[in-house]
Amino acid sequence: MRYLFALCCLLAAVPSAYAGDGHGAIVYGKAGGKTPDWAIASDVPSGWTQDCCTYAKAIGVNLVLYRGEWTGEPDRVMVLNVWPRKLPTLDAEWQDDQKAYLKRDPRAKVSPLPVTNAAMACHGVLYQGADQVDDAVVFCEPDPASGIRLSWSMTIKDADPERKDLLAEFSQVAGHARYMKYEAKH
Repeated sequence: MRYLFALCCLLAAVPSAYAGDGHGAIVYGKAGGKTPDWAIASDVPSGWTQDCCTYAKAIGVNLVLYRGEWTGEPDRVMVLNVWPRKLPTLDAEWQDDQKAYLKRDPRAKVSPLPVTNAAMACHGVLYQGADQVDDAVVFCEPDPASGIRLSWSMTIKDADPERKDLLAEFSQVAGHARYMKYEAKH
């Protein structure tokens, strides 16, 4: 087989900004068409589990990070999704997402979610749902030649006592994500 891109994760010796076990995650894929093969690496916070090949595959995303046991519920699960770029700008991506979110929940509040990523352009948003459940979403665009965009997302209940810490960990994961053009050795 020429390429081995079955959304496979590897534990990597990626330097981590987190105290603790200091490991990272790498996911690989082929975006399609003329888009080069890609890899996305990021930190995994201490105490979190990464999964690309069981739970992530079952829900149709590239990577999930979660603490404790997998419950199948979206609460407190960080999700990485990578797709071939279709809309003309990163701004258009999050505006399209916001429009869809507000269509489902017209009473939701939308506010910026600060995320700093030195490696790529990112835009964070926090949707505060009328159902007392919030959705943090960060859209990123690596090198324009990559042909891909990606998003990190996480659902958190309004009343979660760890909400502030969870949002900080989420922002760090999104902020430390790195794009790499992936070249398979034949």
